Amino acid sequence: MAPNRKTNKVISAHNTELDSRMGGGLPVGSLTMIEGGSGSGKSVLSQQIMWGALQDGFIVSLFSSENGVKSLVTQMKSIDLDIFEFLLMGKFKVYPMELSHLGEQAVEALVEAMQKEGSMGRDVMVVDSFTSAIIHTSNDQSILHFFEECKRLCTKGVTILVTMHAETMDGDMIGSIRSMCDGHVVLRSSQDGQKLVKTLEVAKIRGASSVTGGIFGFDVEPGWGMRVIPISKARG
Repeated sequence: MAPNRKTNKVISAHNTELDSRMGGGLPVGSLTMIEGGSGSGKSVLSQQIMWGALQDGFIVSLFSSENGVKSLVTQMKSIDLDIFEFLLMGKFKVYPMELSHLGEQAVEALVEAMQKEGSMGRDVMVVDSFTSAIIHTSNDQSILHFFEECKRLCTKGVTILVTMHAETMDGDMIGSIRSMCDGHVVLRSSQDGQKLVKTLEVAKIRGASSVTGGIFGFDVEPGWGMRVIPISKARG
């Protein structure tokens, strides 16, 4: 039987190990921040979740400062997440946004674009990455306004994921944003001798259907995608 997005209560990544560590999936209508430094795996995680949502019949929009449509298709196909058919069917929309060129207007432009998509009945929206907007605005209120608008969209049933580098904001601001979010996932990468160690911490997923998995290691393998591994194995 075909999946029915209207009855699904969670957004599944369609990765059994990942879903189990994330409390069974992200609750529909939640706002999740995926936080991490450059190269930590934020884009791959958001891509895995988007692909899972598409598999379950959800309609997804991506606002990307990281990829154009062609590069995104190539990148996702390389990790066995083929989205081409969903693009053709109009189930997946990609909006490349050169936020760095918009300066102080970047955050408001993104808000307006998301509001427009919300009015068109999108189920899932992903911003990858919000960092490009943050670093070009000096107005903390506009950043708070962005997350407030995200929460308003969530009350209408939209599920939103925002990737960002937390170090681009001061402690008080990032603390306020974390408290507003229903989900908070932290990705880290560090060098351990000759090995690059990647870890994922599920800091919180409010409303999760099961217990979340704390901190665990993962790899991203060509032709396979994200693979959960024990921390001890990640460190070699």
